[in-house]
Amino acid sequence: MTGARLLIPALAVLTLAASARAQPTSSVAAAFGNTVMSIYPDGRSQKIWLQPDGSWTGLSRRGNALAGRWTAKGDRVCLRQSKPPTLPISFCENFPQDPEKGVDSKDITGTPIHLKLVKGHVTSSTG
Repeated sequence: MTGARLLIPALAVLTLAASARAQPTSSVAAAFGNTVMSIYPDGRSQKIWLQPDGSWTGLSRRGNALAGRWTAKGDRVCLRQSKPPTLPISFCENFPQDPEKGVDSKDITGTPIHLKLVKGHVTSSTG
């Protein structure tokens, strides 16, 4: 799989600006210690875990390790992927804050996705 193909799932959830330090806001604080899942129409999901220091890690829909940096821009969270290395672009997305409700959106390619916040560090595909 090429780096560009791995980038698309990582950017589907949120995007990260390459700037220095993340600014934790209420829109992001709910994610710390929990999993943000991006669920695709085929049922597969991507998972990311945000850290207060501005870093994130994750698993692609194929189970590949992902990592990068995040920033908050207003009510949106922006991710920038560094693992595997990709093009220097960011993608910002509204962020699910309530485990009971998700956010319907589209990934960077326009594919419909459902973002949801799941309590804890979930690694299974069903969350």
